[in-house]
Amino acid sequence: MSKLEQIIVIEPPYDLKFKGPFTDVVTTNLKLKNPSDRKVCFKVKTTAPRRYCVRPNSGMIESGATVTVSVMLQPFDYDPNEKSKHKFMVQTIFAPSTATDMDAVWKDATPDDFMDSKLRCVFELPTDNNKMDDVDATKAAPVLNSNADGTSAPKPISASMDDSEMKKLMDECKRLQYDVGKLSDENRQLKDEGLRMRKAHRSDNIVSSSGATMNKQHSSSYLPSLLVVIAAIFIGFFLGKFVL
Repeated sequence: MSKLEQIIVIEPPYDLKFKGPFTDVVTTNLKLKNPSDRKVCFKVKTTAPRRYCVRPNSGMIESGATVTVSVMLQPFDYDPNEKSKHKFMVQTIFAPSTATDMDAVWKDATPDDFMDSKLRCVFELPTDNNKMDDVDATKAAPVLNSNADGTSAPKPISASMDDSEMKKLMDECKRLQYDVGKLSDENRQLKDEGLRMRKAHRSDNIVSSSGATMNKQHSSSYLPSLLVVIAAIFIGFFLGKFVL
């Protein structure tokens, strides 16, 4: 254990606790405090990099300063019977007072200069006691609306305003329902009128078609009579020539 480990304060020191439900991103904070009179570089690593987002995951801590690292657990299907094996490691090293390039500091350091602090990830769900506390608080809330003698306290002005607003909303809903019914009736009437117009149009087409057929039949009946007259004229013309 190096002397660096004794002067870097990590909170929490052992466990990173994440409180569910885990259907959304859950964030917990890790504080790194440098009480020494020298600069310290740090890196935060994890055994499950795809499950966590760490900001910042590296940096430099000035003398006497504290850095807060946010560790964000991504949503997942939590199984209470499955024990978490995820771990984090905070790696730190003293940096020269004139250091500005952290990569160079890590590259030039030897393994003996490093200090590794490991933390275990713990997943927690809300307990039944917390749920009972919420229920008790809900039950106790109506008591605040009563006076000491047991009589009901007067309604605040905001409550009466809420009632009046609710009445206005109900009236508005009734008016809208009436308008909707009226529009539905008008729409039904327009549909019926359109249906009648289409039927009338079809009837006109049928009458027109019948008239055209009858005209064709009359024309056809006139055609043979006309041919007979023309033939009679020609026969009479030829007979007249032979007689003369």
